[in-house]
Amino acid sequence: MRTDAKSAELLALAQKRLYPNYKPAPIVVARGKGSELFDVDGRRWLDLAAGVAVCSVGHAHPKLVRALADQAARVMHVSNYFYNEENVLLADALCERSGMARAFFCNSGAEANEAMFKLARRHFFAKGDTKRTRFIAFHNAFHGRTMGAVSLTGTPKYREGFGGVEGVTHVPYGDLDAVKAELSDDVAALIVEPVQGEGGVLPAPPGFLEALRALTSERGALLLLDEVQTGIGRTGHWFGFQSTGIRPDAMALAKGLGGGCPIGAMLTTEELAGALPPGTHGSTFGGNPFASAAARAVLAILEEEGLVDGARAKGERLGAMLAELARELPEICEGERGVGLLRGLVLKQGFVVRDILPKIADAGVLLTAAGERVIRFTPPLVVTESELAEGVAAVRKVLTALPR
Repeated sequence: MRTDAKSAELLALAQKRLYPNYKPAPIVVARGKGSELFDVDGRRWLDLAAGVAVCSVGHAHPKLVRALADQAARVMHVSNYFYNEENVLLADALCERSGMARAFFCNSGAEANEAMFKLARRHFFAKGDTKRTRFIAFHNAFHGRTMGAVSLTGTPKYREGFGGVEGVTHVPYGDLDAVKAELSDDVAALIVEPVQGEGGVLPAPPGFLEALRALTSERGALLLLDEVQTGIGRTGHWFGFQSTGIRPDAMALAKGLGGGCPIGAMLTTEELAGALPPGTHGSTFGGNPFASAAARAVLAILEEEGLVDGARAKGERLGAMLAELARELPEICEGERGVGLLRGLVLKQGFVVRDILPKIADAGVLLTAAGERVIRFTPPLVVTESELAEGVAAVRKVLTALPR
């Protein structure tokens, strides 16, 4: 990848000073607009990653910028010793759109999942049911990097060297018989993603979420949904579960909620409102006015610009483009899958996405990997069809040039 003078200087400083737990591409981003990013030397990229499904309304959306500037000029943080207007209004907006009753705020998806972990155990503890402490989660799932969230995560490499919290059983995603076999009276909750994002953009099989809801209700366990990647319009619904008609007991949100401003949320039913009484859980920055104003602006933009329905329509178009590309290159591609604007192009065995992404970036498009063999598309919801076509054309060019 070409590196110009200013980029080279900053990359050298990054190598010296940043903790080396990441392996970022050698791109030093300076600014963005819509679905475009520009580096410090002025080079342009089409951003079809959106910060891994975070920048839901694109970069530098004027309404979001104005909301943040206005809020920063008023008050940014007051702590949870007091209420703040933006957070109260955001809680109401999320509950209205989701059908849930209560909102707890934090700073990330991992924290939201961690809150659900604690909520489920504390709920049964308060009822005197001390044997219900176990969780069922799924292979290939990803729920975050905190000790509780990584314990729920269904990929062993994320726990290597750390261990984990005891009492989590992983079963194959989509396997109802495996769930039934494990869903005994010591299970507090089952946690599931409507689409496994990091695990390879794997949508839940038809009827799977409905069956999990029925099973957990029948056997007295809670159903927790990780909507960190699927929530806030990305699947063509406000929340991924809304295509099914079920209601979870609690759900985790983050990523697209703040449009780039760090915020996470746990939404619960009224039945769980007493599970975490004062003093049992909290977050210093959670629900601060600045992040809450960002989230309220994002929700307003999505509504005003029709971006939730747009994600469904543009997602179908992107899916068709990727399916056509897979048909053109059957020796490289297995096919495409996904929902809305969460899509994956699945490569054949032997191709490693992380080796291909730098070539796609050289062609001017930013994408991410999901698992070993899936090129993941999570563009801003403001993306245009012409930008999607540009991105798919760049991927086609790169894949066509690969050695077979």
